[in-house]
Amino acid sequence: MISNDMESRMNGQVNMELYSAYFYLALSSRAESGSLRGVSDWFMAKHFEEQAHAMKMYRYLKNQDAEVSLQPVAAPPADDLTVLQMLEATLAHEREVTVAIHGLVDHALAEKDHATSIFLQWFVTEQIEEEATVSEILGRLRLFGDKPEGLLMLDKELSGMAATMAQAGATGPTVAAA
Repeated sequence: MISNDMESRMNGQVNMELYSAYFYLALSSRAESGSLRGVSDWFMAKHFEEQAHAMKMYRYLKNQDAEVSLQPVAAPPADDLTVLQMLEATLAHEREVTVAIHGLVDHALAEKDHATSIFLQWFVTEQIEEEATVSEILGRLRLFGDKPEGLLMLDKELSGMAATMAQAGATGPTVAAA
């Protein structure tokens, strides 16, 4: 059983994860409109991954006999972005998620809610990976900018990464009921 405050905070994080999924779906659509199918596929894989994160938290709340309180999901920005800007926005967003996850861990520790603290450690580790992956992609993209040759190379690379994510299920940890 978790506190009402932790329940509320976890519900807020479910909403943030669903927003992340929506954010990546919008970026996928923009990339596909720009004829960058590999970039689009990578953002789509990220979309499904974020949905899985939300469901992992949903399942945790249910397993803790807590209420799930679904909130409206904000629309992502409708800006027309270059691929470089999309990835910069992705890194900024992932950093916001990291701050939110760390806040949840801090609160769980303050409440001496060891179960929630342990549960959240998976997300802490996941955020390290998320930020590192996007930083690495951004580093390469910044080397060649939005030049067509570089974008085609990146498109192919992200297509391969998306296929790997799809093979792995891109669903993260299991979300089945305990």
